[in-house]
Amino acid sequence: MESLENLLSSVSGFVWGPWLLIPLLLATGLYLTILLRGVQFRHFRLAFWLAFIKRKETDDVDGDIAHYQALTTALAATVGVGNIAGVATAIALGGPGAVFWMWFTGLVGMATKYSEAFLGVRFRRTDAAGEQSGGPMHYLRQGIKGRLGWFLGGFFAVAGAVAAFGIGNMVQANTVAENVKSEWGLEPWLTGLIVTLLAAFVILGGIKSIGRVTSAFVPLMIIFYIVGATGVLAFRIEELPAAFGLIFTDAFTGTSATGGFVGAGVAAAIRYGVARGIFSNESGLGTGGIAAAAAKTTHPVRQALVSMTQTFIDTLVVVSFTALTIIVTGVWTTGGEEQAATFTARAFDEGLPGEWGSLIVTLGVIFFAFSTVLGWSYYGERCMEYLFGRRAVLPYRVVFIVAIYVGSVSTLTAVWTFSDVMNGLMALPNLVGLVILGPLVWRETRAYFQERPKVEEPGEVTRP
Repeated sequence: MESLENLLSSVSGFVWGPWLLIPLLLATGLYLTILLRGVQFRHFRLAFWLAFIKRKETDDVDGDIAHYQALTTALAATVGVGNIAGVATAIALGGPGAVFWMWFTGLVGMATKYSEAFLGVRFRRTDAAGEQSGGPMHYLRQGIKGRLGWFLGGFFAVAGAVAAFGIGNMVQANTVAENVKSEWGLEPWLTGLIVTLLAAFVILGGIKSIGRVTSAFVPLMIIFYIVGATGVLAFRIEELPAAFGLIFTDAFTGTSATGGFVGAGVAAAIRYGVARGIFSNESGLGTGGIAAAAAKTTHPVRQALVSMTQTFIDTLVVVSFTALTIIVTGVWTTGGEEQAATFTARAFDEGLPGEWGSLIVTLGVIFFAFSTVLGWSYYGERCMEYLFGRRAVLPYRVVFIVAIYVGSVSTLTAVWTFSDVMNGLMALPNLVGLVILGPLVWRETRAYFQERPKVEEPGEVTRP
């Protein structure tokens, strides 16, 4: 077992190291940002209006759920424990400057997410049950002709179906069980049973059930967490200017040793900031295209605009609140990676009176992890449907639900590493496809804004 863990660790270190996925993901985001002429900046206002004001199209368009529900399903999968523990680890290893590079990754990642969602809708198809099925497995196979597209699509689907059991299932359930036991002393088997039953109730209903739950649940959980973090920052408001200054200066100068912190150079800030930013928002993994394909929308561009707001909310909003609480309270100076897991909880404890801090973080972990399970269950089943047809969906859901309980009561040291590897294997074919299909995304995006007789804008303003 130890040799297997060492092998997985070596593979993960290479896949997510400084010479493969990290530069590829960042370069792809920059390439798409330039190719699409900064679509995430030029149409930022329209994207948020479509996502949060308009919220849905008419019911007579293709799709299974409202585009707002597709957005919250994607948010459910990405706003997870990485927004709590992942941010803390980035700061522990890369210093406060890592937060700047997380922001940078999020901004260019919006163009990546836009492209994934566009292609997800553009190449989606209707499955045997009458539901929409789309994502990288479809746009890779249909958009890239020949054996290359066939291979890339199949490779992604296999990696996605397997990866869902790791980062999207067992490790989330395990994190919930451990936190509940630590906070309230409840045994993992009981926590696992409760989480499994709740998840089964939602997952067995399919994407329409998931969409209804996430559209109500995800905004509340994000607001709950942000309100708690705002309380910490309000008590330390005098430290905020210095915290922002530290983030920007350390991004380009590195962090000297202070307190228990060992110091980090610019290279470490970039490496860990980019890596954790990508883990947080999943831009480049292709999962956003799967959720977007289920949306009722009149044009791929419209859903792509909605979907790219997910990256902004995840990384530029939720991650920022976590990072600022850690920095303003100074807990990041008290230890390295081995203490990083406790940074956020300690920051909330020090920043809020009484027991409120630990309670908010524990509930945040539970909510974030549970929502991730819901989102990834849909990603996994769509990959299985691509590989084996609609008949594979129900058995996959059942096995996925059973795995939630297994993860709650198991020790998952190797599963964490295995999840990292499988996520990386999902990203590789998707990145190839995004680079090849990028010009198609640009041409059809330009045509949408230039050639349509009417383009909606915030406030229902129209132009010829």
